[in-house]
Amino acid sequence: MDKLTVFIALTGFAVLLQAGVLLAMYFAMRKSGDRMEALASEVKTKVLPTVEQVQQIMTAIRPQMEVIVDNIEGATTVIRSQVERVDATVTDAMDRARLQIIRGDELLTRTMDRVEHTSEIVQKTVVSPVRQLSGLMQGITVGLEFLFGGRNRRNGSNREERRPVPQDEMFI
Repeated sequence: MDKLTVFIALTGFAVLLQAGVLLAMYFAMRKSGDRMEALASEVKTKVLPTVEQVQQIMTAIRPQMEVIVDNIEGATTVIRSQVERVDATVTDAMDRARLQIIRGDELLTRTMDRVEHTSEIVQKTVVSPVRQLSGLMQGITVGLEFLFGGRNRRNGSNREERRPVPQDEMFI
């Protein structure tokens, strides 16, 4: 056998193999095509009537849906305007409240300043002279006790009667 015969035999075998593969593909495609046709007919019989019913329903309720959409649009406009009014009112109330808080703070600050000032004036005009007078009275009391205490010692009395002297009689 020569090389040419072997080559022709191999080529013939490859062509037959390819024809077999193509024939198998043809049968597979035909079977798939039959399935697709069955599925298409089933879709036509079951789905298309449903789609037509949905289209009829949509056509029937379209005017009602338009009314609903118009109502919602009107309600949205009214709600938006009301919300804007409420926002303006709340903003105004917040501004007024803030102003009143500032005024209250200023009033409280002025009152506290006046209380401190009054306390300083009372300290200078009342407490200091009272302390000075108290010190003077204590000095006089001690002097008198010393004078009268000296007589008791002369009389033979060894006991020392001394009255406790408060350091600060008045505390403010």
